[in-house]
Amino acid sequence: MALTETEDRLEVAEEPRRRLPTAARLLGALGILVALSVLALWWLGTLATHPVFEVGRVIFGNVPGPVIAVFYMGVAAGLWLSIHLFKLRAHNWERGKPEPRTGRWLERIKRLDAGLRMKTLMRDRTAGLMHSMVYYGFLVLFLGTVTLEIDHLLPSNLKFLHGGFYQGYSAVLDLAGVVFLGGLGWAAWRRYLQPPWRIRSKTKPEDGWILATLALIGVTGFTTEAARIALVDRPAFEVWSFVGLPLSRLVPDASAGIVHQVSWVVHAAAFVALLVVIPTTKLRHMFTSPANLFLQPRQRPKGAMREMPNLMEVEDIDTIGASVVEDLTWKQIFDTDACTICGRCTSVCPANITGKPLDPREMVLKTGEVASVSAGVSPPVSLEEGIQIEGSELFSRVEPVEAWSCTTCKACDEICPVGIDILDRILDMRRYLTLMESNFPTELGKAFVAMENQGNPWGISQEQRADWTKELDFEVPILGEPGVDQVEYLWFVGCAGSFDDRNTAVSVSLARLLHRAGISFAILGQREVCNGDPARRAGNEYVWQQLALQNIQTFEDLGVRKVITQCPHCFNTLANEYPQMGGEYEVVHHTQLLAELLRQGRLDRGAGSGNRRKVTYHDPCYLGRHNDIYMAPRHVVAATGDVEMVEMRRHGTKALCCGAGGARFWMEEHIGKKVNIERAEEALETGAAEVAVSCPYCYVMIDDGVKELGRDDVVVKDLAMMLDEVQSNGEELGP
Repeated sequence: MALTETEDRLEVAEEPRRRLPTAARLLGALGILVALSVLALWWLGTLATHPVFEVGRVIFGNVPGPVIAVFYMGVAAGLWLSIHLFKLRAHNWERGKPEPRTGRWLERIKRLDAGLRMKTLMRDRTAGLMHSMVYYGFLVLFLGTVTLEIDHLLPSNLKFLHGGFYQGYSAVLDLAGVVFLGGLGWAAWRRYLQPPWRIRSKTKPEDGWILATLALIGVTGFTTEAARIALVDRPAFEVWSFVGLPLSRLVPDASAGIVHQVSWVVHAAAFVALLVVIPTTKLRHMFTSPANLFLQPRQRPKGAMREMPNLMEVEDIDTIGASVVEDLTWKQIFDTDACTICGRCTSVCPANITGKPLDPREMVLKTGEVASVSAGVSPPVSLEEGIQIEGSELFSRVEPVEAWSCTTCKACDEICPVGIDILDRILDMRRYLTLMESNFPTELGKAFVAMENQGNPWGISQEQRADWTKELDFEVPILGEPGVDQVEYLWFVGCAGSFDDRNTAVSVSLARLLHRAGISFAILGQREVCNGDPARRAGNEYVWQQLALQNIQTFEDLGVRKVITQCPHCFNTLANEYPQMGGEYEVVHHTQLLAELLRQGRLDRGAGSGNRRKVTYHDPCYLGRHNDIYMAPRHVVAATGDVEMVEMRRHGTKALCCGAGGARFWMEEHIGKKVNIERAEEALETGAAEVAVSCPYCYVMIDDGVKELGRDDVVVKDLAMMLDEVQSNGEELGP
């Protein structure tokens, strides 16, 4: 059987990976190269002459030759072991399925730069500043050591670490040491004395060892410096060592030599210990987190799920979705090593906030635990007492209810400072649970059957799909019917806009606006079927592909190229996921189109009445975080009269989900507080008289939440309804 176009793309994506050396092999070679390089530096250091400068220091002064030899051999062995331990982890990453993460190089470099400069951490100013102090302090101290070694290897006439340069060098390193230790102290205070819940809930013994090892490096750096200065009678030029010189006065002259040697050995040993701590604890994120940010940009759009072969045709698929480690992609496994365990994802998860079993951080850690333990390497963090992992079954640690609690709002992915794709693994697990195990909430069964048989999750007859048009005083053309062969836009009304009582009113308002602006549009009527988003997000890839292929064929038959949607889920699916099945269209959400029509003057703006009303806008997840559309809806709100726009506590990229995404609209909430109640409370906190929405699901959920809270005085409306109300009674404005 010939491969489908989708399968062809997947095959092409896999081929380059087979021709490249694996990460494990590269790391193996790097480990040997680095170890040999350190030994070479030791040898080169014995060749250079080392004059004593009037203002400067003697490198390796007071350190016996045998100790220097042990130092270089220890560092060489430590570096090799550290890289070898990363090599073992790379074998674990390579168990995953191929996933292309190439191209878009400029964007990758920018993401890497953001990681290396701690920019992504600064979204949380407190944590970002604390981490920056530790990171930059350590980095400057490390570069200072590298500088020292370079000067050590240079011939006498090229040495530079003396005179004024040495004094400036000393001051910079002392400052870096203070910043470094200050950051560590802040970290200890934040973790052990005043920890936020997301930190306190995951504090492990290894956290103490990490802080202690780093602190030992910093403290012994200062004690070594102090003893060295005391050993040479505290020369006046060492005043630039503004920490080391005062400390040197605490070191007795008689014991300065032994204090220096002991401090130097402990300092070096702590560094070698750190080399082992890094790959075996979460501190590995020093390297994996910036690398993960570099790998974050992907070929598919932000809002699209992972592509699969055409299930209507392919016959050789053994499993669908993810149930074992080998079903994950290499990037999803690598993500588990990049996780900093910060818990920011958990802090913004609507399911977790409202008491559901889902914890996005735990989803990463649990999959990482299974992957690591089954590969024979250390887990992301030490396991809780009593946990036993055997084999590579993901559901040995993850409960299905965790996956089904997700609203697919993408808040976890958006806030992650290290670029982890959390949502992908949840959706892949849902695919397995639904298609391989038939393990899904019973309510979804009705929606699946309705989408297959009636073409919509409501289970209403297709004959009623265009009934809402009867409320208009003009005829809405149906594409393909006599006399309607070609229009500029197909308006994909969507199931909610066609069948749900509240949302048919939105369709009526939008139809009036499009008609008034002179837009050339038509609908599909009975030929339109669900875009398939509820099926796909619920793991039923088969039903999604069935619906998608039917719509794509209809679009092809009618020559559709431009599409209007009023539902962000329709928008996301048609724009970002139909291309996976061969359907390429120019898709616009109604908020974008209305904002543009207002800009062109083709729709009226509300006149000022002198009575300003407060309006708050709820950002839909599939318009905002999934597609980065935030300003167009706000421009429309601003055009609906005398409006005082008040934002909710969580808005924009941090907006809280309404609770309906990820097919949750079709499932009951049996656990914890209802998500829509949580969001409705935020809307009411603003004191707004109106809540503006731009998604059919959000409309129902927020409206239900406001009414359940007993606030009938607050009105929830779609933007199209609000804009329709302020239009004049004149003729259509046209282009």
